[in-house]
Amino acid sequence: MTLKTFLLATAATMTLAAPALAQTEIEFWHAFTGRLGELVTEQVESFNASQSDYKVTATHKGNYSETLNAGIAAFRAGEQPDILMVFEVGTATMMSAKGAIKPVHEVMADAGADFDQDAYIGSVKGYYTSSDGEMLSLPFNASTPVLWVNRDALQDAGIDPNVDLSTWEQVGEVLDALKTAGSVCPLTTAWQSWVHLENLSAYHDTPFATKANGFDGVDTALSFNGPVQVKHIQTMGNWARDGKFIYAGRRNEGGANFRGGECALFTESSAGYAGIKDEAQFEFDVRPLPYWGDVEAAPQNTIIGGASLWVMAGQSDEEYKGVADFLNFLSSPEVQAKWHQDTGYLPITQAAADLTREQGFYDANPGTDVAVKQMTAKEPTENSKGLRLGSFDQIRGIIDEELEAVWAGDKDAQAALDTAVERGDELLRRFEQANR
Repeated sequence: MTLKTFLLATAATMTLAAPALAQTEIEFWHAFTGRLGELVTEQVESFNASQSDYKVTATHKGNYSETLNAGIAAFRAGEQPDILMVFEVGTATMMSAKGAIKPVHEVMADAGADFDQDAYIGSVKGYYTSSDGEMLSLPFNASTPVLWVNRDALQDAGIDPNVDLSTWEQVGEVLDALKTAGSVCPLTTAWQSWVHLENLSAYHDTPFATKANGFDGVDTALSFNGPVQVKHIQTMGNWARDGKFIYAGRRNEGGANFRGGECALFTESSAGYAGIKDEAQFEFDVRPLPYWGDVEAAPQNTIIGGASLWVMAGQSDEEYKGVADFLNFLSSPEVQAKWHQDTGYLPITQAAADLTREQGFYDANPGTDVAVKQMTAKEPTENSKGLRLGSFDQIRGIIDEELEAVWAGDKDAQAALDTAVERGDELLRRFEQANR
């Protein structure tokens, strides 16, 4: 073997033996299944294909509550992911989890990332920022409730599909007509507390709790048992008694009934768009959430639901650089506009909303801009910028129990809401004591 041949063979052997430069792995835990799960996978795969330094691995950890609990348990065990999806009502819990999270603004600053907090839509960003305006987590899937309308069901009942449904008074008249025509499900809902108490309160500029709904301190008390809330819940209780409102469950069980064509009207997240467009075999509309016409302050603005992405503490600098790159990727106008158009979730940046309009999406899909308009038409008040309440996932469970008693005819609205406030305040006092 000549020296040249030997050197070439040695170089080839060394090349084969040398390990490939390892990618830094980023763990991302989320709560999405079905079509939304597929779209998250698509985003992750697109990011991984766009660069070679990092590899994001997305893992479904159950529903929103289960994902939050899994993240807390993992942190206690020292096995936390880099990024954890947490639904909006878990915000106060995450803020109080001392040492468990690294605020997004710090992650971006430490990574030297180009990050402009002012690029994010105020009504979305405000939910996840500190009192001094620093972003704590990244808005990811932000939605707001709207009214979905089965136009075919209205037509079949002899009702003009373009009937005005702006107010609950008008909705009541249509429910009467639907019931008379033999509809088995004139109205159903998803997420009853979120839509019919939390958003109802904001939309009518009525406090849900004191201290600006918890934004001004943990020494807050619930107040969703006022006249507007009692009137609305009692009206829905009457509709339930008369078979005009059909209760299907605490989460989004009613979605299957609407998508299957059984129900005429459906109050749900704007993010229902992905599933409804995919499954509905009927003509549908998306309309603004109705309001009570005799409440002077209405309509104000609705508030968001959904989740944000929290960066967990205890990771390496290299992992945080990868997290910063991934979050910037998710926030880019092109990625965010596609997410908004595919899902019905709000665009989290103005640039994504502008790009969607420029691409003609709103013109081609009438009603898909309803959620954006509903959130941004008015400057939020202290009653309508959102909720920041400790133990709110458990408080929602209490509200669900009491609302179910109204739908079943076992309690009137005043008694049920009074009890929910009393029981919920007990949890708030415990949270306050633990976070002084």
